[in-house]
Amino acid sequence: WQEQISILSSHGLRVLALCQATLPKSEVPTDGDLGQEFVNGRAEKKWLTLVGLCAIMDPPRPECVDAIKEAHSAGVRVAMITGDHKDTATAIGHMLGIVDEKYSGAVTGPEMDKMNEDQLKEAVLKYNVFARASPANKIQIVTALQAQKQICSMTGDGVNDAPALKAADMGVAMGK
Repeated sequence: WQEQISILSSHGLRVLALCQATLPKSEVPTDGDLGQEFVNGRAEKKWLTLVGLCAIMDPPRPECVDAIKEAHSAGVRVAMITGDHKDTATAIGHMLGIVDEKYSGAVTGPEMDKMNEDQLKEAVLKYNVFARASPANKIQIVTALQAQKQICSMTGDGVNDAPALKAADMGVAMGK
């Protein structure tokens, strides 16, 4: 399964694992909450059976690709911070034109969490794709860029983006 997930992700697909299990109705929470705590909190650790994978393509919009080309022509470096899998994010970065010879890979939030301040400052200049990033990672990226004397703009569309938007030199909130 892991190999198939990697193959699908490397093509820019978001991959969902489909699982099944049989358990007594008495073990199902009365509020119907079958979230992460229910799934991960069970005594038997291997209680789900993986039955398949579902791959979803959410390609970049053409106007987004055009906007990045225009930004590049103006000398603006564009980076992407996402919650996507590293391989998916890298493939999408290729589609967007932000992964290239100079910025050839991606770094993940958990990888950034293990970095010291100097390593993080180096990473934000080495990568244009930041995958599996947490809200805290977003702030780390912004402040590390600023520490490298980079002017940093940040766009975001959710409440979890607000601290990084505020920390950036220019924060752009999107949505209605």
